[in-house]
Amino acid sequence: MSLIATHRKQSIIRDWYWSVDKISVLAVGLLILIGLLLSLASSPGAADRRDLIDPFYYLSRHLMFAGLAAVSVFVISMFSRRNARLLAFLALVCSLLFMIYILLFVDYTAGEAKRWIRIGSFTLQPSEFLKPGLMVMIAWLLVKSQQTGIPGRLIAFAVYGFSSMLLLFQPDAGQTLLITISFVLIFFIAGMSWQWVTSFISLTVIGSIGVYLTMPHFASRIDRFLDPSSGDTHQVDMAMAAIQRGGVFGRGPGEGRVKNLIPDAHTDFIFSIAAEEFGMILCVIIIGLYALIVVRSLMRASRLMDPVSQLSATGLALLLGLQAFVNIGVNLQVIPTTGMTLPFISYGGSSMLAIGLTVGLLLAFTRSRPGVME
Repeated sequence: MSLIATHRKQSIIRDWYWSVDKISVLAVGLLILIGLLLSLASSPGAADRRDLIDPFYYLSRHLMFAGLAAVSVFVISMFSRRNARLLAFLALVCSLLFMIYILLFVDYTAGEAKRWIRIGSFTLQPSEFLKPGLMVMIAWLLVKSQQTGIPGRLIAFAVYGFSSMLLLFQPDAGQTLLITISFVLIFFIAGMSWQWVTSFISLTVIGSIGVYLTMPHFASRIDRFLDPSSGDTHQVDMAMAAIQRGGVFGRGPGEGRVKNLIPDAHTDFIFSIAAEEFGMILCVIIIGLYALIVVRSLMRASRLMDPVSQLSATGLALLLGLQAFVNIGVNLQVIPTTGMTLPFISYGGSSMLAIGLTVGLLLAFTRSRPGVME
């Protein structure tokens, strides 16, 4: 019996190896290793600012979450497309329920935001897991509306609208912006008319103005981006200084100084630490790895026979690429601060596990299955 089980396990792994996009898997592995390297550089400064005894407190936790993310990518990428969709739907439903629970019953806040549930020393942010689940659900609804005539578009708008409302109540304007852009893109790619897209963009602009007028925290970030003299811009200024100090080849491992001056150097501004210590060479490599995953995923998605899997993979790839773009854009001062992490590189347990879920689903949908419709 054990021999049969062992043979079956070997067969599953062999099938996975020959069907998965190995280049994307390699790119993910490199991003995780780069994240560990940069965590090693930034952890002592972050621990010192919080008066922690262990200078590598954040490194050890980052290592644990990175390991869990790597395992989740591997395991989830083995799923059939049907099971991948079910997992995404489960992630969406659980995230929405937890977000409602947080708003109604949880008192824990950080920076005037209610986004987390405390589990011992770990704080879980359910909204991170909302994003991949939402992309897959919307893809399924849009395709089914074309195939069966169900009001999938209206339901997709309703699910998106409810998710955005919960995010804004936290408040989390950055994540709301991310799912909004992803939603518009996946809606357009699905073949919806320009009238639908134009109407939604108009509503988004009106909604953004409303958010600006009613959310002081969001308005402050926009104001400081447009007029730096209107508020505290210490972190973004230091991040840009780190990038400038690094130049092409960087100051060398451990030789960065700005990382000790940026409170969020190990999370939102880890890209600037990479620039200061390892120069633009590493920065270009990081950007290239994200681009490689996104482009290869889109290419493989274009060859899929199942339209739901095709649109789901496209949405997940765009979600990953947009999150990396937003984080890097903040570091380069081309967009306002959003509090968004750099996938697989920034410190953050919820973010790391959610990115593992996202990429695991992406690899599951884009695996080669000739003649299979799931």
